[in-house]
Amino acid sequence: MYRSTEKEAQNSVVTMLQYIGEDANREGLVETPKRVTKAWHSMLSGYYAPDDRDILKVFEDGADGYDEMIIVKDIKVQSFCEHHMIPFFGTATVAYIPNGKIVGLSKINRIVDKYMRRLQVQERLTVQIAKALEQALSPLGVAVKIECTHLCVVYRGIKDENSKTVTTKLTGLFKEDIKARNEFLAS
Repeated sequence: MYRSTEKEAQNSVVTMLQYIGEDANREGLVETPKRVTKAWHSMLSGYYAPDDRDILKVFEDGADGYDEMIIVKDIKVQSFCEHHMIPFFGTATVAYIPNGKIVGLSKINRIVDKYMRRLQVQERLTVQIAKALEQALSPLGVAVKIECTHLCVVYRGIKDENSKTVTTKLTGLFKEDIKARNEFLAS
């Protein structure tokens, strides 16, 4: 896959400014192409993130046989819709039931951060987080719930600022056991 240079990316920003009728050479916009490419590199850094195995430090039974649900709530989600390249934001709740392995809790936040920092659809983001934990831990189950406001819904088309999109991915016991599922969904 061809990857554009920084200068080519900056030229694209100039083209977009001209497309909307702006003068890319006016004082307030002269540095905008550099700022935009720098911002995009940061906001979409998930493409350059470490491998999931390097993010998810796994401890073999580091919790003395702990076998109850582990939930991390209110994880910040800030991503960009791949259809319109407009932000969506909200929170994620991620849970798993260990099967002899646990992961450092901040690593769950880091895996969410990795995948949210790509052009996304919320459905794929939900699945990617669940798959990363499944592969790293082989747990008894993984559950991911993401609730977001999509600015493409707020600013264009229907223009509804009140709606939120909720996606879930349930595996193992969370899918098979109604009690585990309900406990997670109620958290």
